[in-house]
Amino acid sequence: MELPTRVTKRSPTGVELIRRLGAEGETIFSIDRARELAPAVGLKDAYVAEALHHLRRTGWIIPIKRGVYAVSPMAPRVTAVHEYEVAMALVEPAAISHWSAMHNHGLTEQIPRTVFVLTTIESPVLTNAAGSSPESRGLYRAGSATYRFIRVKPDRYFGTLTAWVGEARFTVTDPERTLLDGLSRPWYCGDFGEVMNAFATRKDQLDLGRITDYALKLDMATAKRLGWVLEKLGISGSELSRLEDVPIKSVRRLVANGPDRGPYDRRWMLRINLPGASPR
Repeated sequence: MELPTRVTKRSPTGVELIRRLGAEGETIFSIDRARELAPAVGLKDAYVAEALHHLRRTGWIIPIKRGVYAVSPMAPRVTAVHEYEVAMALVEPAAISHWSAMHNHGLTEQIPRTVFVLTTIESPVLTNAAGSSPESRGLYRAGSATYRFIRVKPDRYFGTLTAWVGEARFTVTDPERTLLDGLSRPWYCGDFGEVMNAFATRKDQLDLGRITDYALKLDMATAKRLGWVLEKLGISGSELSRLEDVPIKSVRRLVANGPDRGPYDRRWMLRINLPGASPR
């Protein structure tokens, strides 16, 4: 009787599985996909899980969520998966956003240590947080990367485009949506100063009609903040009038997470709570 082939540290079977996945361009794969390819590399179905366990122990694959793995940079002659690809595999829908999107669009020279991802769902993946504190909610670690998931309502998930980094395809918020996300949540984009620098960098290429439409679709506070920023950049015209005409009943903070102090700007109904702003 033929004895089953077991996967040991000396067996090349697991390595051949990774090479086969690489040849198929699959740097992220499921256990089911590994089982489909197993016969082609001489691996019996009963030992697929053992092969994956060995590859994980040797650092050639990285578990990214239950039943799904990514090829690591340690795997031989196989292009390692990009962290943006991993983000796309963790939740659906997903778009690289906030500080990560700013970096992708060349709107900041800073390289964020966390990958920021916009999504609409509360996924079981998100319960595997990096810690139990409120600050760690929505954080998820896969391999050496940390992901920050930012959940929005489905009607606020818009303004995305498809992009590439090498052979990795991913979804990212477009420059206009990225800038508005910076106004809404500057703490996910470095800080408000970093967001203002991003606006200044994009000024000459800014699609005013698009960013105004986006702001009006988001919320009143974002629309007013955008009007203030455009005015400070020396931009005038009909788009500012559209933003100024947005009805708002109460004064909002320019920096959403800033202190509730500083002078009022009556045109934009904003408290200018920038550092160093004199109260009145």
